Amino acid sequence: MTLPRGFKADAERRAARLRAELGIAEYGRLRVELLADHLGVRIVSADRLVGIERLEELERLQAYAFSAATFEINDKAYVVTNPLRGEGRQASDVAHELSHLILEHELTEVRELNGVPFRTCRPEQEEEATALGGTLMLPRPLLLGAVRRGWGPEEIAEEYGVTEEMARFRYNTTGVAKQVRRGPGRSSA
Repeated sequence: MTLPRGFKADAERRAARLRAELGIAEYGRLRVELLADHLGVRIVSADRLVGIERLEELERLQAYAFSAATFEINDKAYVVTNPLRGEGRQASDVAHELSHLILEHELTEVRELNGVPFRTCRPEQEEEATALGGTLMLPRPLLLGAVRRGWGPEEIAEEYGVTEEMARFRYNTTGVAKQVRRGPGRSSA
């Protein structure tokens, strides 16, 4: 699946605008709790809603079946996270869910869990939310600075509170390493 033409550039602009609104420096770490608060979204750990043993059983039955979900209750958005995930993964999951809200993705399928509806989106919208979420966490200017300091995905993940997978994905798809090798003045967006 391919993102719409211009989506990546638009995601970079959105990320820059939201980070500026939050007062986060170009190379600063984004704390998803701050972004959620800015957007009027509450983050809730699933173990506050159900017993941790139920989450562990779900994980045993189907690994990674649940990472995060967005619920709208009384016109208020809640992102429910899985406490069994590591901190970096939870941050990525929350950024993904917030991206659905930022992009104003509409529900295409409504499912119910204990009488509460939650959203599922079309595959192309999932890809857009993944791309914007990654961009919010690791925008291109931040990555360029990290690569110029000689950092690879492992150091980027550690410094910015994301998974190594996320750092590697953004590192590879933005082309920042190639740009730095080519030298100043040459850009590849």
